[in-house]
Order: sequence, then structure tokens, then C-alpha cells
Amino acid sequence: MKLKTRSKLTFVLIVVIPLLLSVVTVMAVKPIVIKEVALQMVEKTEDGLFTISLQDEEAFRRIVTDTCVAIFIILVFTALMLTIWINKSIIDPINQLNVAMTKIKDGNFDYRLETDSKGEIGELYRNYEDMRLRLKESTEEKMAHEARNRELISNISHDLKTPITAVKGYVEGIMDGVADTPEKMDKYIKTIYNKANDMDRLINELTIYSKIDSNRIPYDFHRINVADYFGDCVEEVGIDLESKNIRLNYSNIVSPDTKVIADPEQMKRVVNNIISNSVKYMDKPNGEIDIRILDEVDSIRVEIEDNGKGIAQKDLPNIFDRFYRTDASRNSAQGGSGIGLSIVKKIIEDHGGYIWATGKEGEGTCIHFVLRKYKETKGEDDIDE
Repeated sequence: MKLKTRSKLTFVLIVVIPLLLSVVTVMAVKPIVIKEVALQMVEKTEDGLFTISLQDEEAFRRIVTDTCVAIFIILVFTALMLTIWINKSIIDPINQLNVAMTKIKDGNFDYRLETDSKGEIGELYRNYEDMRLRLKESTEEKMAHEARNRELISNISHDLKTPITAVKGYVEGIMDGVADTPEKMDKYIKTIYNKANDMDRLINELTIYSKIDSNRIPYDFHRINVADYFGDCVEEVGIDLESKNIRLNYSNIVSPDTKVIADPEQMKRVVNNIISNSVKYMDKPNGEIDIRILDEVDSIRVEIEDNGKGIAQKDLPNIFDRFYRTDASRNSAQGGSGIGLSIVKKIIEDHGGYIWATGKEGEGTCIHFVLRKYKETKGEDDIDE
């Protein structure tokens, strides 16, 4: 039964039931009341009998009729007021809530319900608003996530197409006999190898991205010596940079026994991603990359600086955001998936550190990140943590 039907039925019952009870009661007690009234308005005859005046009986009927009419008017007025109050305080708000829920079902999350009521209806409205805002936020996040995934697929497809095309071209050159000297053959093979490494890096970025979303990046933390570890990293990346005509400068001013708690593989990913980003946007014929390890009392600060094209000041705070690209066009020669530096930030923060960027457009960019030093306690063994 609908609420409006219940309200109408309530109105009828409020009026009819009391009225019927009143009529039945009056009819039942009428003889008794008449007799009582007659006892007080009688004239005693000589033989001791009582007689009732016709005027008195008529007056009594008029009193009973007026009383019934008055009761009926009072009941109708009361029922009307109760019905109006129920409609305004319960039925109308529920109808409005029903309209709002229909809007939600149709995907409209901007339909608001506002009320100053502090009762159950007010609480119901506030719960609706909370639900609406959560659903709206969830839907917007889902749409943004889908847009990011589409952009990621587009970026990865774009960036895979370039090395694949190069690999095909050089392989065809070898098959057609274009590489007819040992020097050309060596050049072609090295190019194919480098392009394959580029594709492997992109696929690894995609794998790490999926793990970032589910917060499942695998870590294997160890106590590592800062000087030894970064010295090895510099030696490894230096070979690749040399082939690209980029000079690598390295300086380390921390004490030789300084250690940090870190995952060697993931920290290597951090260094490689930053350097590959510098290489990607290098626009100078004589490129330079400086790696500096600085002592900050309780921590170490690593700076990786290049003399590339630099980044505008307005873009610097955003370069660690996922899919953020300073290039306005996807057709730029550099390409990029847009997730490399976001992976770097995630790894550094999971190590308990923090990262930021400085630089000037046209002059270069410097990436800084800080890691806490490891302090040995007395009696501690050398087992890796």
C-alpha cells in the first residue's frame, strides 16, 4: 500500500471510528441520560408519579445533536492537520528522495538534496548526499583511470613503434647485404641491441605501473654501502652514455662506510629512469650528466643533473605525476610513456625518502632525492635486513 493511500486511510479512520463510537455511545446512554435529566426537571403529581416535559426532551436532543456536530468538526480538523503534517514531513521528502535516487540510477550525480532537518529525514538526506558524493568521486576516478590507461596504451604503442621500425629496417639492411663491411655490421647489430633494450625498458615500465596500482612492488631491502653501490651504478650507465656522446661526471663526498637500507634493484631502476629521462630530453651536442652524492648528517642526498632542454617552472612540481608530460604533442621525437618519474617517486617514498626537481628551461634539470642513513647499533651482526 502506498504512503499516500495510507495517509488517506488514516484520515478516514481518524474521523469515522471516533464518530461511530460517539454515536453508539450516545444512543446507548440516551434513555439513562433522559431519565436523569427528568428527575431534576419533573413535576410531582398528587399520586406520586413523575412526568417529563416535552420541551425538556427536545432540548436534550438538541444538546446531543450539537455535541455530535462539534465532535465531528473537531475530528475533521484534527485529521486534516495530521494529514497535512504527515504529507509535508514524511511523504514529500520521501518522494524527493525517490526522484534523487532515480537521478542516481540514470547516472546524474549532481542532483543535490539539502535540508535543515535534524530528525530521521534530515539524516536520510545527509546519508544520500554522502552516498552521492562518494559515487560521483568513484565514477570520476574510474573515468580518469580509464583515460590514463588509454593514454598509457597510446604512449606505449607510439614508443614501441619507433624501435620496432628501426629494428626491422636494420635487419632488412643486413638481409639485403647493405651491411657489407664488419664496421657496418657491428653498427647495425649494436643499434638493434639498443632498440631492443628500449623496448624491454618500456615493457618493464608497464609491468611496474601495474604493480604500483595494486601497491605490490616487490622489495628486497639490504644494507648497502653508498660509495660502492653508486660507484657501480655510475660505471654501468657510463658505458651507455659514452656511446651516446654524453659525458658523465661523478662525485661522492660521503664517508666510505656510509650505508643505507635499500633494495638494490629498485634503486638501480630509480637511477636508470632519471638518467634515461635526461638522455631523452638532451638537446645539446655535448651533453653532460652530473651525479653527486652529498652528506646531510642523518641522510644522504643524491643529485642527478643534466644540461638538457630543461623544464618550465610551472611544470616542475608536476613531473612526478603519473602520465604528466611537458610535451604538448604526442608526436614529439622524445615520446615517453609518462610513468617513468612517477615510478621513481613511488620507489623513493617506499624507501622512506622524498624527491623533488629544480632547474631552468633551456639550461637543464636537476633531480634530488634523499635517503636516510643506516646507523648500526652496538652488538648488531652483519646479516642483511
